Amino acid sequence: MHLIACPWCGPRDEVEYAYGGEGHIARPARPEALSDGAYADYLFMRRNPKGVHAERWVHAAGCRRWFNVLRDTVSHRILAVYKMGEPRPEAGP
Repeated sequence: MHLIACPWCGPRDEVEYAYGGEGHIARPARPEALSDGAYADYLFMRRNPKGVHAERWVHAAGCRRWFNVLRDTVSHRILAVYKMGEPRPEAGP
């Protein structure tokens, strides 16, 4: 079991949250101008790193706000939690 620190509500059990995919994925400014392959890459292709990874999470059973989590995919340790729009912090130890 993990405790995830919602930026607005504080630490809560992980069952209150839902994973939302890789963080910091920007929507294309003109999606209609992309080829089918490029648009498919935007929709479906994501990194799957071994190590530190930025992810989007939503506090589904709480405030229902989205935020980012910097998590180590090997140890599942959460390194940082930060609001949407804030820059990604350094990974740390």
